[in-house]
Amino acid sequence: MRPATRSFLSLAAALALVVSTAAAAAAAPQPATGASLVGAETMGIFHGAKGSHGKPKPSGNKNLSFGGGSVQTAPKVYISFWGTEWSDTFSTGGYSSAVAQTYIEGFFGNVGGSPWNNVVTQYCQGVTVGTQSCGANADVIVNGSNQLGGTWNDPASVPNHPSQSQIAAAAQRLADKFQTSDPNATFMVLTPSGKSMRGFATRWCAWHSSTTYNGKNLAYAYIPYMPDAGTSCGMNSVNSTNNSYGNGYFDGFSIVAGHEYSEAETDPFPSSGWVDSSGAENADKCAWRGMENITLGSNFYAVQPTWSNASSGCAMSY
Repeated sequence: MRPATRSFLSLAAALALVVSTAAAAAAAPQPATGASLVGAETMGIFHGAKGSHGKPKPSGNKNLSFGGGSVQTAPKVYISFWGTEWSDTFSTGGYSSAVAQTYIEGFFGNVGGSPWNNVVTQYCQGVTVGTQSCGANADVIVNGSNQLGGTWNDPASVPNHPSQSQIAAAAQRLADKFQTSDPNATFMVLTPSGKSMRGFATRWCAWHSSTTYNGKNLAYAYIPYMPDAGTSCGMNSVNSTNNSYGNGYFDGFSIVAGHEYSEAETDPFPSSGWVDSSGAENADKCAWRGMENITLGSNFYAVQPTWSNASSGCAMSY
């Protein structure tokens, strides 16, 4: 073979290797935006992988098993509306931030004792690891009324793209505000329109995790301003038209925040509570499926079902 021919073939082989390597890199899973999340369970976007971002697909009709950790036997939720924007009143879609707060507070102020939240009462703590049902004497979740422990407009400045550690710090400030490290409470942090952690609306809608406060574990959740994501995080997914209360426009708030709250009740310190064999929590298994309105107090709210071991399926009541 002549030298020129050998050189041409060597160049062709090198180019083929470059093209092959580039194609393989493009085909390989790429790090997700917001992949810096540590110890957090995310709810995937509606027009995406139905809640499976960053973790295996939920295991069909396989029931949840107890992981040996704890549940929230007497659930409470504390809400931080982080940023002066909430107090200064901003508007999106013709709705003020005050209306958004009323919607969110109305949901959590009335969810306790509802048939929808009663699904979590079949889960417990202090039983054998791997069990899928709780006996009569088990330490079960009690679906009491008045689960909203308090709300606070945190005046601290919100970065344009807060990090997980900054959101955890906001949850700790919320716990400090109410002087509680209640292991049965979820400390929920909401950021104003236009300021959210990277990954919101492109990879996930919200997440929950745990941190510490006064040396104790603290369950917390992050709920960005859902309307910023439009239909990707639930806007008008149940109610196609908007009303003055915010039904339709704020559907995503009750669907997504309800999702995270229910998961925190059953698995407050991921993933040591109730999960299936793939690691999916009770709301993961039913994300963006069978959504409908439920009545709480004098208003109605869009929600998704959550997993019921009793029926081996998604349920709106128990």
